[in-house]
Amino acid sequence: MLLDLFSPLEQFQVYPLFTIRSGFFDFSITNQTAFVFLVLFLVLIFLLYSVKHEDNSLFIVPTRWQFIFEVFYSLVLNMVLDNITGKASQRYFPLIFSLVFFIASMNLLGLVPFGYTITSHFVVTFVIGFSIFIGINIITIKTHKLGFFSLFLPAGTPLPLAFLLVPVEFLLYLFRPLSLAIRLFCNMMAGHVLLKIVAGFACSLMSFSGFLFFIHYMPFLILLPLLGLEFCVAIIQAFVFSLLICVYLRDAINLH
Repeated sequence: MLLDLFSPLEQFQVYPLFTIRSGFFDFSITNQTAFVFLVLFLVLIFLLYSVKHEDNSLFIVPTRWQFIFEVFYSLVLNMVLDNITGKASQRYFPLIFSLVFFIASMNLLGLVPFGYTITSHFVVTFVIGFSIFIGINIITIKTHKLGFFSLFLPAGTPLPLAFLLVPVEFLLYLFRPLSLAIRLFCNMMAGHVLLKIVAGFACSLMSFSGFLFFIHYMPFLILLPLLGLEFCVAIIQAFVFSLLICVYLRDAINLH
């Protein structure tokens, strides 16, 4: 029992809260599903609380919540404008802003005591990345038609080299959603495993007496900067994920 309690992987376990099955289909509500809806609810409350006017406008002198929202908004807007040029940057800004906000909220919720890190599961990050990847392909084909295939053959490439370059570029293109998913999943899982190992080590030392009990404060002192570091990682990974989406959108629009 003690081993399960301090297991660094126990925090990622998915278990059903309400079992709903119909034949071969399983519609059970798991702890992962519950936290996804909790993130959506908290994001909605934050956005509504940041805008208090009856006409849904912002305050001239911002409140604390509105200040946080405006800083976040400005950071995402600058990122989109720097990476997606032209009118397309305004068109896709709502998507990128929602993506950053949603992923950052899921990452940060895992740092709350008894919280659950949704993005620590590869299937979650892959579904997000693959869904956006399909959307980017639809945008590219709709915009450029058959010109879409020029992504795999840069201009000016010699014909003999094309037979080698096209398959390589095609494989790299297919691995885009996989690289997005692995990057986010690995960073979030590794950080939380490290936090659980340090916290479990400190709790194990507390069960002893004498000198071993005294030195349990050392892991706790290490845990504080690790929490700060993991907080920064949670925000940065949301921006990195969305930054790569901006780059892929720019390639889809400009075909290079």
